[in-house]
Amino acid sequence: MRILKSILFVCHGNICRSPMAEFVMKDLVRKAGREAEFHIESAATSSEEIGNAVYPPARRKLAEHGISSEGKRARQLRAADYDRFDLLVGMDEWNIRNMHRMCGGDPEGKICKLLDFTSRPGDVADPWYTDDFEATWRDVLEGCRGILETM
Repeated sequence: MRILKSILFVCHGNICRSPMAEFVMKDLVRKAGREAEFHIESAATSSEEIGNAVYPPARRKLAEHGISSEGKRARQLRAADYDRFDLLVGMDEWNIRNMHRMCGGDPEGKICKLLDFTSRPGDVADPWYTDDFEATWRDVLEGCRGILETM
């Protein structure tokens, strides 16, 4: 029997980077025939975008690669998510700090950054500010592939 692995991707608003990671990861596990092994979601550290759909340029970037984010609405990270998920993956150092605060620390070592799963650890730049959704796509894809290889 396969063990379910649960991953929560987290960014500031849950409308760009973390939903991109959520749907890229879902696509990768589907293509690998491993959907039954994973539960994947995304959330925000802020409350600014709660209930909003994926930001249109992020949605278009996913669609360019045949990936839909239909039905996704931004939600905020909750302290209870720490116990619900095996891995909580932030996009940048600010996300990580906020995740630690919101989850009451990281006693089980579940919180990490997406690019920690690549050969070039660091922050995924926020395309809300950079407007470079292609660079974000590349970072997200590389990080998600790295996660899949480790699980």
